[in-house]
Amino acid sequence: MPKPLRLGVNIDHVATLRNARGTRYPEPLRAAKLAEAAGADGITAHLREDRRHIRDADIAELKAGLAIPLNFEMAPTDEMQAIALATAPNACCLVPEKREEVTTEGGLDITADLARLTDYVGALAATGIRVSMFIGHDPHQIEAARTIGAQVVELHTGHFCDLHYAGRFAERDLELEALRAGAAYAASLGLEVHAGHGLTFETVSPIAEIPEIRELNIGHFLIAEAVFLGLGDAIVQMRALMDAARGL
Repeated sequence: MPKPLRLGVNIDHVATLRNARGTRYPEPLRAAKLAEAAGADGITAHLREDRRHIRDADIAELKAGLAIPLNFEMAPTDEMQAIALATAPNACCLVPEKREEVTTEGGLDITADLARLTDYVGALAATGIRVSMFIGHDPHQIEAARTIGAQVVELHTGHFCDLHYAGRFAERDLELEALRAGAAYAASLGLEVHAGHGLTFETVSPIAEIPEIRELNIGHFLIAEAVFLGLGDAIVQMRALMDAARGL
């Protein structure tokens, strides 16, 4: 029997909308609780260095106000490590971060920073935080994630989605095969496999079909669809597509 996928909902862009007018609304915690009620298995929030959307107070409110796990997405900096240790989320997902980027552009290069990241991950894991590395499907990066002591890898699906919407279907299919191979290899090393970035109703099914993947993290598209469908209905529709892809 195929295992159902968990769905993590990223609520960053509720905060983007709030910050655009400098108001107190819409509240990220309210969105997170709506997602929880609609069947989300977890909430992801990315506290960026420049605080362009989620803010420190949001992280504290989410941790205090949710019954489902909080996945704290963050760059591997000393500042973010201190916040994570003080907040004690269920999980931390380490991502690359550049001040000028619109959204996360690629996966972490773990191999280039192996010794520091080993110590960094160890400090988080010692407190019981599950540590995930947001990476591409390169087997060297997957091996490095295991070497530094991460429990989870989250495979970057953004390039697959970009190729789909650019109509470059032959390249898209090659990228999908590479993601399949990466997921299988990661699972063979004992890593739990997640995936996310750029997924939509159109692109989620092929990723959800990959048997080794245990969780998808989806944010921007669900918040965008909430304008038209409502957040709860957008989540219900996404989960239905995920379940159908798993044959459930």
